[in-house]
Amino acid sequence: MDFLTSFKVTSSGLAAQRLRMNVISENVANAQTTRTPEGGPYKRKDPIFAAKPFNEMLSQEAIAGSTGVSVERIHVDERPARMQYDPNHPDANADGYVAMPNIDMVTEMVNMMSASRSYESNVTVLNASKAMAMKALEIGK
Repeated sequence: MDFLTSFKVTSSGLAAQRLRMNVISENVANAQTTRTPEGGPYKRKDPIFAAKPFNEMLSQEAIAGSTGVSVERIHVDERPARMQYDPNHPDANADGYVAMPNIDMVTEMVNMMSASRSYESNVTVLNASKAMAMKALEIGK
């Protein structure tokens, strides 16, 4: 495996974790959204990752056993909304309950920390690969 392949694998991980953090941010921003264009409260989203063989990512540069990360899809949580009693809310039903997004802020923050740590790990791998490439260039002098 060459350094360029290492950079490509790591960059796919960085892109995947960045998208994951964006989706988590969207969930947090919409934690109180009770009305969406689709109707009803906002539905939590979660990216689904898959290992992607490099022969699908890079036509001629495929290396056996090398993989990258791809976002297979964005899963929309179809669990029922959380009902909260607030008779003064404009979206309250006849009994005074409002359908709120089923978003747990603690879960979202833990997911954000996990995504951030994964991103940091990928940066560390990228920097280590870069340092090895620089040393290899120095040896070749």
